Amino acid sequence: MHKNKPIYYDDLDKIYLKIWNLLSNGLANRDSPLHIPVFISGDQNKFDGRIVVLRGIDQKEKKIWFHSDIRSNKIIVLKSNSQASLLFYDKNEKIQLRICVSSKINYDNDITKKSWKSTAHMSRQCYLGNVAPGSYTSEPTSGLTPNVDNSKYTIEESESGYKNFCVIEAYIKSIEWLYLASKGHRRAYFNLNNNQLEKKWLVP
Repeated sequence: MHKNKPIYYDDLDKIYLKIWNLLSNGLANRDSPLHIPVFISGDQNKFDGRIVVLRGIDQKEKKIWFHSDIRSNKIIVLKSNSQASLLFYDKNEKIQLRICVSSKINYDNDITKKSWKSTAHMSRQCYLGNVAPGSYTSEPTSGLTPNVDNSKYTIEESESGYKNFCVIEAYIKSIEWLYLASKGHRRAYFNLNNNQLEKKWLVP
């Protein structure tokens, strides 16, 4: 637990700035715990969470985005219910972020073309499988051919993975902040749905 109170401890405006600073660091720093949040989506019968890799943030447009395989089950779920949430936790900062979002699936458009172009050779491996992620199999497998599994493919050969690639934009509706401190926890709520930012304290 932190013994000294940080400058944002009793200041909603500074907390909001801290949130975006944490997200910016999570995007830039692969070792940051905020680099790999949990993305939670579902329908009326089932909700499910999985780790995703933070690929972009935009404070002005209030959105976060990450990559996915268009064949994955979460795409089917998001098409029926675009509402989802992202869960971040930084152990060193003692800060948890629960972010409610409205999701948009981008497939074979200018956004995916730009993101695919900047996707590294090794990262493209995820989209080179012949069967959909989550498919049942009779034996252990990576889902990749031996050459792809051993990274024996060129950047030109990796282009075939683009047909399976998509970008999920998560437009932020609200953020719930929790800071754990020995001198007293702090919890706050930010509503980003309207043009004006709504800020409220919550009981931890």
